[in-house]
Amino acid sequence: MNKRIKTAQVNLRIRPELKEAAERAASEDQRSLTSLVEKLLTDHLREKGYLSKVGGETPDAE
Repeated sequence: MNKRIKTAQVNLRIRPELKEAAERAASEDQRSLTSLVEKLLTDHLREKGYLSKVGGETPDAE
């Protein structure tokens, strides 16, 4: 049986040209816009030390 990971919804407003560019980038990477945003945010947060390099937990999470 597959377990579904619960997700949180995030709503944001961005300039239309930024959304259009992001949609093109996602399409070229064969991703949805949501998947691209999640990947970019995850990469940034890992680089800055807010997420561990493996998994999604913070480095100081118990």
